[in-house]
Amino acid sequence: MLVKERMTHNPITVREDTSLDEAMRIMKREKIRRLPILDAAGKLAGIVSNQDLLAASPSQATTLSKYEVGYLISKITMQEIMTSDVITVQEDTPVEEAARIMADNKIGGVPVMRGDTLVGIITETDLFKVFLEVLGAREQGLRVTIRTCDCKGVLAELTGAITRLDGNIVSLGTFLGDDPTTRLITIKIQGIQREALLPVIESLGEEVIDIRET
Repeated sequence: MLVKERMTHNPITVREDTSLDEAMRIMKREKIRRLPILDAAGKLAGIVSNQDLLAASPSQATTLSKYEVGYLISKITMQEIMTSDVITVQEDTPVEEAARIMADNKIGGVPVMRGDTLVGIITETDLFKVFLEVLGAREQGLRVTIRTCDCKGVLAELTGAITRLDGNIVSLGTFLGDDPTTRLITIKIQGIQREALLPVIESLGEEVIDIRET
């Protein structure tokens, strides 16, 4: 799965000369938390988050009148507060690579580029949706988590056994185990009852650590 398949296309943007109060109105109206900033040529010049806007706003403890505060806010532009060294990804980047970049840099979203042209944005919300898909969170079925060795052939044996029981695997994810030698496998299966599946998995020598209908 690539970023272009899960990103928000044609993201809402503002120009470098957009005022702070206008940017705040746009974020509130569109229910978004970050705005890519474009220069006069329409190229990506920076990005701001709602936290950036709040940090640039006058403190509520100020002694200025509301009119003075409003005047000051109207004079602050995106060019003054944006992050100009923008971390981006290309549209053909795998989603897991985008997630790694976001996690490593502790950011909640990145602009998506086609060459040097902004074509989208992908955020932590988009990645949460991918996580739901991977684990079949919106699918009904028998959810099984197995602790197994990090060995060749384990998945083949497991999926083969499920196939022989006429089960339909709707999702499958593998995760790091308690140590480098183990893995956790979470599978959601339709068409098999718990009573039929459990002994088959155990006969393969695997440890079932959780099994439930969802």
